[in-house]
Amino acid sequence: METNCSPMELPNNTEFEEDSDYRDFEGTDVKDMRLEAEAVVNDVLFAVSNMFVSKTLPCAEDVAYINVETRERNRYCLELTEAGLRVVAYDFDQADDRLQTPYHETVYSLLDSLSPAYREVFGNALLQRLEALKKDSQS
Repeated sequence: METNCSPMELPNNTEFEEDSDYRDFEGTDVKDMRLEAEAVVNDVLFAVSNMFVSKTLPCAEDVAYINVETRERNRYCLELTEAGLRVVAYDFDQADDRLQTPYHETVYSLLDSLSPAYREVFGNALLQRLEALKKDSQS
């Protein structure tokens, strides 16, 4: 069925369009966990020795795996789901179903619990950014 409808006839629904909660979800209602995992890696890579999305373990719309090596040289494989992040193995590209570790809402919380060196590097970076903002506001 074909209808002719000019834009002038359509109601102006600006509230919906301006609501940022809806703008990015056009046509989808599930996050792509691989993209989410890439964003996690990019966000904290500076504060760990190595971190990358696993190419060996399967990624799907609802799960992705991230390998991380802390500055203390400890290796972990992390599972990322809607529930959060958790350690699923103590080596890269592994997932041990028997390992029952708690979920963390953020990568910051998880790494804070695993790595004192991460905590220090992240804290120092935050302090430097705050000092830079302070200098900018005084200029």
